[in-house]
Amino acid sequence: MAVIDFIVNILSTPAILVGLLALLGLVLQKKPIEQVVMGTIKTIVGFLVLTAGSSYLQSGSLLAFGEIFNFAFNMQGVVPNNEAVVSMALTDFGQASALIMCIGMILNIVLARFSRMHYIFLTGHHTLYMACMLAVVLSIGGLSGIPLYIAGGCVLALIMVISPAYCQPTFRKVTGSDGVALGHFGGIGYAIAGKIGSLFKDSSKSTEDINFPKRLVFLRDTTVSISITMMVFFVVVTGVAVARGILTADPTQFSYLDELLNVGTETQTNWFIWAITSGMAFAGGVYIILSGVRLIVGEIVPAFKGIAEKLVPGAIPAIDCPVAYPYAPNAVIIGFLVSFVFGILGLVILSFIDANLVPVALILPGVVPHFFCGATAGVFGNAEGGIKGCVAGAAVHGLLITFLPALCMPVFTALGFTSATFSDADFSWLGMLFGNLAQAVPGMPLLIICVLLFAAPIVYNFVAPKPKAAEEK
Repeated sequence: MAVIDFIVNILSTPAILVGLLALLGLVLQKKPIEQVVMGTIKTIVGFLVLTAGSSYLQSGSLLAFGEIFNFAFNMQGVVPNNEAVVSMALTDFGQASALIMCIGMILNIVLARFSRMHYIFLTGHHTLYMACMLAVVLSIGGLSGIPLYIAGGCVLALIMVISPAYCQPTFRKVTGSDGVALGHFGGIGYAIAGKIGSLFKDSSKSTEDINFPKRLVFLRDTTVSISITMMVFFVVVTGVAVARGILTADPTQFSYLDELLNVGTETQTNWFIWAITSGMAFAGGVYIILSGVRLIVGEIVPAFKGIAEKLVPGAIPAIDCPVAYPYAPNAVIIGFLVSFVFGILGLVILSFIDANLVPVALILPGVVPHFFCGATAGVFGNAEGGIKGCVAGAAVHGLLITFLPALCMPVFTALGFTSATFSDADFSWLGMLFGNLAQAVPGMPLLIICVLLFAAPIVYNFVAPKPKAAEEK
């Protein structure tokens, strides 16, 4: 068990995992030892910087803003959270999740080598989350032990190449090349955002080409524009929360806000000052993320050349969603805000359905998924349809990650996870599909279906005619 825990720690730590792959790629290219060391260390540091920025946002500005927003507008419901579901599931399915993850990553390389989807999924924590979900869902179909590990590994490997594959047509336009792919299990949401954005093709300019008046040209600086936008956002929402706290007859509600803002302690902070600094702290977190992404891309793409040439011809690294942010920083903030607003709209629609039609779960707009996923959806929509595409794509995405978790909730409730559901789109559709499939065809038929699904892309690669461009290459 100690060995398994050690392996899981490596595979679920993106910095170490990608650093090892960079090391392998550089060694396969027979680079000098100093270049191998430098490339490996810079790749690991880049991921650590990215992770630090993400953690800084999630545990600081994003988390606090979400709690204050829900308090300000008296929202009640379930906030989709990947980590919450995984933490509960790992208690009973820790070993199964670890083995499914290991098998899935090995089979990912097999699919990348022998199918036409040459993506190697490098987002370790999402791989672990998906492995955990599959362990729980497939076990309901009566699978356990080796059959469960094999079935889960096959499905995991499949989604690890399919998710980057349906994102790549648009992501190629984002980056301008096929050197890197998107490895994040919100993929179907981003792909749909790109399709929606394409409806506005050639009808609007890019978010990055916004022409500011001469006196406002400073807003072209990403850090400044994000700071101003988020400061306004924080001041308005926190102001509403403070007003509601003062007016409410329930003192416990106001004491909650006091505690959040450290009122009554030695570190007491005026709510207005807190809102201003939190808005700028948000921009600081984004700046850290962008710095880490630039460092990673600058090292991992050249290093992957060795893997592509020696092990998996045409291999493309699929990296976490912040890899998209530097290509359209304005679309990042627009996508987040629009996705969040339409998440609120989705909650209103769900409330109407629950009150007048059928009982449904009320999904609160989680700030973390709406930032990371909504921002990415905005980048995708912008790549296809400029500003209009960015807004439309992010709007549809905001509704998608509200309704999908609501539809997926009954599946996880049936599995014993009350008031818990995943936030990102791929978890939802895959959970619903295999959750229902496991109940419909339990036992050995379920295992056979999982293996056949894994084998299908490989068989297709050898049987179906290849595109002329691929043959000429």
